[in-house]
Amino acid sequence: MNMAVIGLVAGMALGFAGYFGGFGAFVLVAALGVIGFVAGRFLDGDLEPGDFFRGRDRDRGRDRYDRRR
Repeated sequence: MNMAVIGLVAGMALGFAGYFGGFGAFVLVAALGVIGFVAGRFLDGDLEPGDFFRGRDRDRGRDRYDRRR
């Protein structure tokens, strides 16, 4: 499934949540979508747990995949 179709489905879900459930449901669906997106990126291997806790200035000048472990 390409990104345009995924974006369409996400937009439709947010639209239905906003229309039928109000603003609170819209925010809840959006927050759960972001959590699902981050979890999916983590499971695909695009994110590492340390990316959330490390400061930005520690990796300056180095490529993401060139880190010394």
